[in-house]
Amino acid sequence: MLSTLKITLEVWITTGANLFMHFRIIGKIESEETFATGGSIREVSRLRRIYGKGRWRKRKGVAKVEFDDGRCRLAELHWYEATGIGRREFKIKQFLD
Repeated sequence: MLSTLKITLEVWITTGANLFMHFRIIGKIESEETFATGGSIREVSRLRRIYGKGRWRKRKGVAKVEFDDGRCRLAELHWYEATGIGRREFKIKQFLD
């Protein structure tokens, strides 16, 4: 299914620090769950404007991530996803190791 996905994006860490980092998701995202859909997503109008109309869901899961300097960590990830559009805007919410 999902092998290795290269991602470049803004990362938000729960300490409140805003950091810009590049990371890769290593392997499969585990324990995926949807925790918001449609109008309950604060950013839904922006997502529709940028990526198009779709059934938007905010999802979370756990995966191992690798940073540009070679460090690997287990992290809780959040992202937006819509059928036909795919996964967008991955964020690291917290490190689990």
